[in-house]
Amino acid sequence: MARTVLITGVSRHLGGAFARRLSAEEDVTRIIGVDVVPPRHGIGRAEFVRADIRSPLIARIVSDNEVDTVVHMGVIATPAASGGRVSQKEINVIGTMQLLAACQKAESLQRLVVKSTSAVYGSSPKDPAMFKEEFSARRLPSGGWGRDSVEVEGYVRGFARRRPDVGITMLRFANVIGPRIRTAMTDYFSLPLIPLPLGYDGRLQFVHEDDVGEALTTALLQDAVGTVNIAGDGIITATQAANLAGRPFLSIPHQGSGTIGGLLQRSGLVDSSPDQITLLTFGRGVDTTKMRAELGFEPRYTTREAFESFAARLTHRRFFLGGRKQPSWLAAHAAERAIAAIDLTGKKD
Repeated sequence: MARTVLITGVSRHLGGAFARRLSAEEDVTRIIGVDVVPPRHGIGRAEFVRADIRSPLIARIVSDNEVDTVVHMGVIATPAASGGRVSQKEINVIGTMQLLAACQKAESLQRLVVKSTSAVYGSSPKDPAMFKEEFSARRLPSGGWGRDSVEVEGYVRGFARRRPDVGITMLRFANVIGPRIRTAMTDYFSLPLIPLPLGYDGRLQFVHEDDVGEALTTALLQDAVGTVNIAGDGIITATQAANLAGRPFLSIPHQGSGTIGGLLQRSGLVDSSPDQITLLTFGRGVDTTKMRAELGFEPRYTTREAFESFAARLTHRRFFLGGRKQPSWLAAHAAERAIAAIDLTGKKD
């Protein structure tokens, strides 16, 4: 049973929510939350320590507090959240290396739980219907969060070989969605006019933000089970998602979809990557048999229910442009301008 738990990325939405959820567990004696900025939300009974996991200071925090369990949630999904792509990669990859180096030296460490992503499987027309945990990507993510997560998982496997005494559980979450969280996917389906690749209708899986904390808590409180896919039951297609969000969509030739994604990102409307457009094109499905059989976790929300909980709040949302809230008509105008920059052949005018 975990006694002293260290959580990285505690100042972000999911990290704070997990800290609050874990605070309800009486068997967890102490919770230490680490991040580079103080949290703007409650973190339960967790003690906040301001530290950068890229710094050797993290080794002192782990050893001095005799941490026996580390929950690594410090991998950032979008560049804007970290000040740009270079900073994002440094935090994700270099930060993970430093954290694992600290864990390797910590004699007190018994458990490591890592929040990963199903994006490591990539997305391509040659993919299996459902990825099992032992499957590898047919086409690796081209960059961004997905590529960083592939590297992070590689370092975790290396750590497992060096410290076979530490039990490791790595959770590959489908796209997280819900009424409170903001991600590249929620931004995309909040657009007043959603561009989707012509002739394709990618299969999408989601996991509700509340189920993330429950899954991590389950992983922490039981024996290590290795790598596990986490997703709500069922799938929805990209066009079904647009309809559930109450948004019209515009079919764009596939060769122009990436350009539109780049234009929307530069306009400040969506903080996405080319891999997100690829996902909307080819889709991705993950098998969750191990989630139930070995982890013993049952999501409260199905994929559709998780997306519907997000869509129900759209009428109360305002759109963001250049980091500032904007009226919906202005966001719509910016989206229309981005789409208008592509002709029907998918080339720039």
